[in-house]
Amino acid sequence: MTWFGLLIALAGAFGYALGAALQQYEAVAEGASLRLVRRPRWWIGGIIGFTGACLHAVALSFAPLVAVQPISVATLVFAVPLAALMHGRRPHKGEIFGSIAVAVGLLWLTLLVPEHKVTPHLGNGAAIGFIAVIGVVVLVTRLLANRAGGPTKALLLSVGAGAVTASVSTFVRVVGGGMEGDWSRLLHWFTLAVPVLLVCAVVLLQHSYAVGYFGIAYAGVQVVDPITSVLAGALLLGEALPTSPSTAIPAVLAGALTIGGTITLGRLAPDHSRAAPVDASSASRPLTATSDLN
Repeated sequence: MTWFGLLIALAGAFGYALGAALQQYEAVAEGASLRLVRRPRWWIGGIIGFTGACLHAVALSFAPLVAVQPISVATLVFAVPLAALMHGRRPHKGEIFGSIAVAVGLLWLTLLVPEHKVTPHLGNGAAIGFIAVIGVVVLVTRLLANRAGGPTKALLLSVGAGAVTASVSTFVRVVGGGMEGDWSRLLHWFTLAVPVLLVCAVVLLQHSYAVGYFGIAYAGVQVVDPITSVLAGALLLGEALPTSPSTAIPAVLAGALTIGGTITLGRLAPDHSRAAPVDASSASRPLTATSDLN
């Protein structure tokens, strides 16, 4: 059943990547504003991405959080080339290598996580504390992003979005994995928390996309999401983490590969779906979409 869950997660990863590329194209054009709801392509991207997220949720009902969640990093390999094609260009070699480096690094870390079957359980106090911590992360990154610009701004916003996305996965794992065939267990405030947190994650994602640096924004989400989820699974749900000293060096190498790939993506030029000719008056304002965020 674990392998079945992983295959479902992989299919969901492609859907999520395609949806993200479509929505980012529109977010750069319109900014992270309510004008997006008038864009059919944005809705199509949302539906495709939601389908991918649903498949991911189904996968969490068949396999542990620490096994399923990092599969989402495969979306990087799909999303970056798709976003480039959306903007009418071929993806840069650096984008390809950077996204592959991040994906391989995170998947390598996943292989170091031992499989440990345990029924997820989360108390009310721990759940509220977890949401509070996620809220603090979002607040801090948002305040810092208001003082930043360019890829740094996109990365900071994506950190907050990734943390909230991880909270959605954590609660889905608790609700889905804890059912054990008893549908009455869905009648819990955890179930209501999932759509609320999901809406918050979508809003934060649009803000990170609208800055224009899709590679770094998407990579930031995909790095923060699984790391936060794995930590939540270990600290809150009793899932296992690698403790053998023999895994220390591979973990460091995998972490270095992930960081290197993220830095590579962060140094690349942003996408612009409505790029205007560069002149003297606009040279100082390369990211037109960011004006909607300030």
